[in-house]
Amino acid sequence: MALDWVPREGGVKDHNIWGMEHFGTEAPCTMYEEKPIIDPSGKPVGGIYSAWITLNNPAQYNSYTTEMVKGVIAGFHRAQMNRRVVAVVFTGAGNMAFCTGGNTKEYSEYYSSKPEEYGQYMDLFNGMVDSILMCQKPVIRRVNGMSVAGGQEIGGACDIAVASDLAIFGQAGPRHGSAPVGGSSDFLPWALTIEDAMWNCISCEMWSAYKMYRKNYLSKVVPVLKQGDKFIRNPQVITDDYVKDGEIVYGEFVTGEAAKKARELVKSLEADFTLLDNEVNKILWTFTNLFEGCLMKSVMGIREKKKVYWDTNKNDHRYWLSINMQGEAFLGFGAFNTKKITGKDTIDFVKYRQMIAEGHPMDEELFEAVLGKPQQ
Repeated sequence: MALDWVPREGGVKDHNIWGMEHFGTEAPCTMYEEKPIIDPSGKPVGGIYSAWITLNNPAQYNSYTTEMVKGVIAGFHRAQMNRRVVAVVFTGAGNMAFCTGGNTKEYSEYYSSKPEEYGQYMDLFNGMVDSILMCQKPVIRRVNGMSVAGGQEIGGACDIAVASDLAIFGQAGPRHGSAPVGGSSDFLPWALTIEDAMWNCISCEMWSAYKMYRKNYLSKVVPVLKQGDKFIRNPQVITDDYVKDGEIVYGEFVTGEAAKKARELVKSLEADFTLLDNEVNKILWTFTNLFEGCLMKSVMGIREKKKVYWDTNKNDHRYWLSINMQGEAFLGFGAFNTKKITGKDTIDFVKYRQMIAEGHPMDEELFEAVLGKPQQ
């Protein structure tokens, strides 16, 4: 009896859809690397690995381009099809950002006013979130810096998170012409109270890693600044409880002169991610010492709660986001993309609301009135 397939060397078949064509090392790109599992003594274990998917665009705070989105999808698929991979680590390059969402330069200069093109992009974006939620390996989010806008959204699809205490979290959509419907409006209510999820989604406030830890959004927060031979906590954040105006404050940013001094101290120190990587390795070691099938059944049982809402809404969101590229997104991304020229990254919201209230159409006259003018 003839076989209808020929097994690869070693007796197992390769189930990858893609090769390495969607990965690179020169930014902007997505990088894929398999690293040995590290045992508690610090020694690498032979034959089993973690797959690291890294958003590599540090000059633009690891915002993802269309090609990078393809790389993330390919990376998660490649990781789940490798029998030797225990888990996936999803992170960003450098020490400033995990991810700040979609590349606003690409959005403004290519996708604005092209709803059908942006609709196809959103098909890819939805596929990226799906690739995380459907990955047949546990997914650790290694938050090495800012996790903002789409970065917080795709991060929320991951299973467990450890963060640098320099990291900040938040959404930017309502301030820059979009809405946090790429995951945050589905995922945040599972971790935060409904009112905290609401405020995080709409206010565009940035919250510290310590605040997010206090609100049960993160598993672990570790310091990364080294002063001499000792790690110190982020000096820009209040990390002790105290009462201010009748409210217990923890994880809020310091203000005034203290904030200025704290920023100067942060700039003067090097970031060392040893403690962050140690926490990642501890989680990987825990996963290694579990039955794979039982582990993934447990992971999927938790993921399904997030996935129900994501699957219900994602296709409908795709069409609204596409049409929005002709209106508010056109203005929001345009303002952000021209901030070096105008000195402002947002439109004149008061003027915008006044003109809309008067029944003014969304036309070039309105755009010119609310967008910033070139600086002298």
